[in-house]
Amino acid sequence: MGTNADKRARQAANRNRLEQARRQVEAEARRRRTIGIVAGLLALAVVIVGIVLATGDGDGDGGEEAEVPTTDAPATSEAPVDTTPAAELPAPPEGITLTEPTECPPPEGAEQRVQVFAGPPPECIDPDATYTATFTTSHGEFTATLDAEAAPGTVNNFVVLARYRYYDGVPFHRIVRDFVIQAGDGDGEPWGSNDLGYTIDDELPDSPDAYTDYSLAMANAGPNTNGSQFFVVLPGGGAGLGPAYSRFGEVTEGRDVIDRIGALGNDMEDPTEVVLIERVTITES
Repeated sequence: MGTNADKRARQAANRNRLEQARRQVEAEARRRRTIGIVAGLLALAVVIVGIVLATGDGDGDGGEEAEVPTTDAPATSEAPVDTTPAAELPAPPEGITLTEPTECPPPEGAEQRVQVFAGPPPECIDPDATYTATFTTSHGEFTATLDAEAAPGTVNNFVVLARYRYYDGVPFHRIVRDFVIQAGDGDGEPWGSNDLGYTIDDELPDSPDAYTDYSLAMANAGPNTNGSQFFVVLPGGGAGLGPAYSRFGEVTEGRDVIDRIGALGNDMEDPTEVVLIERVTITES
């Protein structure tokens, strides 16, 4: 049998081991609580992001926001965040409201800019003709060949809007680097949500492979909600798109201008410089 001193030593050692075990248990509980709080915050952030994406960021011309989904490119915590301030976009120029059924505009363009229409346009393009659209912008000029064979209604709508000068003075309000540049909101307030006065149905490609680099397609707020907003696919951006957007052309000249514009977005998808469409000129041949 040991001495009293040995007994006290053993008791103290036991107390120390119990105290260490208690501290370990408490530390583990604190760690789990911290993980739970962080997980809860991340889940809340995911829900908030989901709500924002569901409500759109960019085109339904019935007053909803027309949107092209954000690219699925993975983000890393090491990647620096681009906090370049967004440019202050000017309001589009004044335009008139048509209260009578839309008529075909003159090929050279209407005298006054039209901002709101009473309804969709009639068929105004020649099905046997080829149409190109030349975009004169504050950052250069580019030309798109329109595909009336694949999307006759969409091309007809775009040609009519351009000839009514709807796109004059309208900015690229959304620039997603390596994905798309988006424009076509003719009244802003807020940008990406405009009421054109009507919508047109989809004319969708059979495969997402149709969204090749520099493709021209309509933004929308869901099925059959096309209006005026459109986007150009930046190099490699088509991989993030499903066949849910009416593709109606491709930029064939001035692709360097598209590349320059496509570099002018921050991580919030806002343009960091004002890029205005000064005029869209339609050529028929």
